[in-house]
Amino acid sequence: MPTGAITGYIDVAQLVLYAFWVFFAGLIWYLHRENKREGYPLVAEDRRTESRVQVQGFPAVPPAKTFLLRDGTRYLAPPGNIDDRAINAVPVANFPGAPLQPLGNPMVDGIGTASYALREDMPDLTAEDQPRIVPIRVDPHHYVSPEDPNPIGMPVIAADNRVAGVVVDLWVDRSEPRVTYLEVEIEVAGGYQRVLLPFTMAKVDRRRGQVRTGTVLAAQFVDAPRLKNPDVVTKLEEDRICGYFAGGYLYATPDRKEPLL
Repeated sequence: MPTGAITGYIDVAQLVLYAFWVFFAGLIWYLHRENKREGYPLVAEDRRTESRVQVQGFPAVPPAKTFLLRDGTRYLAPPGNIDDRAINAVPVANFPGAPLQPLGNPMVDGIGTASYALREDMPDLTAEDQPRIVPIRVDPHHYVSPEDPNPIGMPVIAADNRVAGVVVDLWVDRSEPRVTYLEVEIEVAGGYQRVLLPFTMAKVDRRRGQVRTGTVLAAQFVDAPRLKNPDVVTKLEEDRICGYFAGGYLYATPDRKEPLL
């Protein structure tokens, strides 16, 4: 009988291998279960009963775990706040997962590429508990380097080559020094309004002295989400703003929803 053998058919190495298989299977089960702490249970439509059902899959959603945040508040994961917002769209076909046909303005209604998550309606904070993203007028320690083009004062040219408004301020990230949004003043009925344009969806043209964006048309800036506080943007507002302008890549004009060929 070879060294380490327990019987004529089982030895220590074989037992270790089996133990590893059991451990690895348990690890996969645990990680897959923990992965369901955000975004689950899924909500699906039952076409037969015209109702919504909750889908957990296997394994089921784990019991809520409490996390103590630095401000003293507690957060439950999964949070248990099922997103039951009405969707202003209808499926184009009668099968699960069919594409949705918007019934209104999809960029305003948050459909498809313009969708957004119901994040906390509070500003993101720095390590010093200050609002993380603010305009330069609030934090003058930030400025545009003389070697770089300063977008303030430049007109914003939209996807239809029309002037949408003028950049009046820059919103910067205090934790990771960078420009996050351009504050654009637009003309509306009875005066002027200011909206935030994500800087990643704009291009500063130093030679022409203008800012160009291909996301939306000039007239569509009017429907962009507004801020409750002119000097602070919340996490929910950020999601809505980015969703609106990102949705323009698909919904700004009817031809963008059609295939290239």
